[in-house]
Parts: sequence; C-alpha cells; structure tokens
Amino acid sequence: MKTYKILRIGLTALLVACSNNNNDYDASGIFETTEVIISAKGNGEIMKFDVEEGQDVVPQATLGYIDTIQLALKKEQLLASHSATNSKVLNENRQLATIRQQIAIQQRERKRFEELVRTNAATQKQLDDINYQIQVLEKQLTAAAEQISSSNNSLSSQTTGIEAQLAQIEDQIRNSIIVSPIQGTILTKYAEPGEYAAPGRALFKVANMEDMRLRAYITADQLTGLKIGQKVKVYADQGKNNRKEYEGTVTWMADKAEFTPKTIQTRDERANLVYAIKVSVTNDGLIKKGMYGEVKF
Repeated sequence: MKTYKILRIGLTALLVACSNNNNDYDASGIFETTEVIISAKGNGEIMKFDVEEGQDVVPQATLGYIDTIQLALKKEQLLASHSATNSKVLNENRQLATIRQQIAIQQRERKRFEELVRTNAATQKQLDDINYQIQVLEKQLTAAAEQISSSNNSLSSQTTGIEAQLAQIEDQIRNSIIVSPIQGTILTKYAEPGEYAAPGRALFKVANMEDMRLRAYITADQLTGLKIGQKVKVYADQGKNNRKEYEGTVTWMADKAEFTPKTIQTRDERANLVYAIKVSVTNDGLIKKGMYGEVKF
C-alpha cells in the first residue's frame, strides 16, 4: 500500500511537470524591431538636445537644434539683395509713355495734313516728313521696349537665383532642427549639448517598440503549411517559469534555406536547413528587444 502511494505521488509530479513544460511550440527565435540611427544634417554647435535613453518620442517633434546664427545672417543678406534687385525692375508702360505720346501726336498731325494735302493747303513733302517722324518714333519705341525687356529678364534671373539660395538656406535651417522620423523609444544617445555636429554624425538611435517581430526558423515541412498573413500564437517569457501568449501574424518568409543557427531550436533539431520567418506582434510593453520567444502555428 505504501509503495502504491509513492508511485501515485511520483506519477502526479511527473504529470504536473509535463503540464508546465513550455516546449509546446513549433519554432523559437528572438524578438527584434526596426532601429533607426538619426544623424545630424547641419553643421554647428548643438545648442539644445532634450533626449534621454528610454524616452518615448513622436514623429517630427522637436528634440533639439543646431546653431543657426550664420544661416540666419546669410538669409537676411539674401533678403536685402532680393529687395534691391526687385527695385531695379523697370515699369515698361511708364518708361515708354513719352515715346507713345509723341507717336500719338504725330499720328494726329498726319490726319490733319492728309486733309490739307487733299485741299492743296499743304504739300506732299510735309506729309512725308510726318510719316518719317512716326517711323522713327516707332523704331525708338521698339528698341526701348526690347532694352527694357532684356534688362527686366536679367533682373528676373538674378531674382530667381537669389530665391533659390534663400530656399537652400531655409532648408538648412529646417535641417538644423533635430527630430525623430518615427514614433518609438530612444535606445542610445550619441551626443550632448555643446558638442559640434556635422552632417552624418550620429545623434541618437530610436526603435519602434510597439510593433515587434519574432524572427524564427522553421523546417521545410513546416514551411509548406504556412502562408503570409496567417495568424499564429506567439509566446514571450514572463518571469522565471511563465510565459505570456500573444496573437501574431506571419509577415515574411525567406525564399532560401540556410543552415540552422546555433542559438535557435526548431521542432526538428536534426534538420540541417531551415527557413527564416518573421511574425509581427503588438507589444504591450512586456516584450523586450533581444528576448527569446516561441511560435505555435
């Protein structure tokens, strides 16, 4: 009887151990996320940089800025040049008004002398002289109009060049503002206020910790029963002996096999070749980058 009780207790313990075994999965892998290293786009001293590791940031929110004094001064200089150039633009109607008035007077004289010639009160030579004066004035009008147009076109080209330089300066000023292009968490800070920034220098690293991906490896047999968009169960470690279940979606599958990574276990550990997959998971804050996870199809 005593032996029976001992066997029963041992069997119960074995069943409990089996029920707590977390190896009920088809593949395992590591949680990863998209990391973005933000680099400086401008030159100058970092005047302000409100970034701390672990800080959550939103897209395009100002996190700091690089010194823009020289850019601001250059912009003021260009604005003054733009204004001075515009002031030199000639008003064609005002500049040609005098010649047009002279032509109008001569045309009225021509009509008067045409009547006089018909009545023999004036000679044909007098009428011809008036026609000649009108032709001369019209040529002067054409030449003056062409000169004004050429001058204005040249000034317009100068204005366009200045406006292009202004656009470049304004773009450089915008690039001096430090922002994050994505929503996420600051992982690493590479610079401090007072340091010099140059284009390409890394300032901080940010990662989207809400949308995590489990990169796991499966065998060819498992691959045939899996498809993009399929819903699966994902498990992440929680505490020492527990794990938490999440809903995941298969978002990517490798098209080529590779040798089994040493740190990865699959259902068939004897398989030499496996396929990588990525499973998207919405993080509730408990999943950390680099944690191990399991997936069950």
